[in-house]
Amino acid sequence: MTTDQVVTDPVETRPMTVDPVAADAVAADAVETNPMTAGDRLFQEAFDALPLMAILRGFDPQRTVEVSRRAWEVGIRLVEVPVQSDAAVRALEAAVAAGEERGAVVGAGTVTTLDRVEQAVAAGARFTVAPGFSREIAEASLAAGLPHLPGVATATEIQQAQALGLTWLKAFPAADLGSGWITSMAGPFPEARFVATGGMGLKNTLEFLDAGAAAVSLGSALADPAQFERLPELIAHIDRKA
Repeated sequence: MTTDQVVTDPVETRPMTVDPVAADAVAADAVETNPMTAGDRLFQEAFDALPLMAILRGFDPQRTVEVSRRAWEVGIRLVEVPVQSDAAVRALEAAVAAGEERGAVVGAGTVTTLDRVEQAVAAGARFTVAPGFSREIAEASLAAGLPHLPGVATATEIQQAQALGLTWLKAFPAADLGSGWITSMAGPFPEARFVATGGMGLKNTLEFLDAGAAAVSLGSALADPAQFERLPELIAHIDRKA
């Protein structure tokens, strides 16, 4: 693995609006005709390279681009920019533009409404992330051509997400759920791939990966200079375990 590895799938042009009638068919086709969906491939390839994702919340566009580049330089392939405000959407747009210059993948986070799905599409996001599971949001994202990473915290939510063909799931809030939750859910749901998110940092990343998490989302470890200096040590530990 090198520090300049990035996902190089071409950016596709997508419609601004979502067709709700087509959503069920899109999800069904993904499950029935291709067990490895586009979303599976995007997340699998990125996290096979390095099981870390960057979450950049609350930064202005300039700072978002700066921290995104930090993430890409250490080998993190996926950057998530939450879109809970108009200012955040502008930050997403800036990160997408910076990513396009080097073939990097940027997604939209906190996608909790259909309007935010459309904002993600318009901004050029390549995937969406939500704090919880909503069939409506998941179907809208899939229908728009964006892989979706829904938040789950219960067995019921995992089953509902898997019914739509979603394999990659955001375990949230991971620190509150505990690493044991990952291990427990791997029993009844061995095909699920959990991205531990919420309260994650340098101190507990390895704990969650050892418990079976497929990846971990980091925020402050990238934005805080003191923690960022120690990030290469964490990555070295991860590489040794691979």
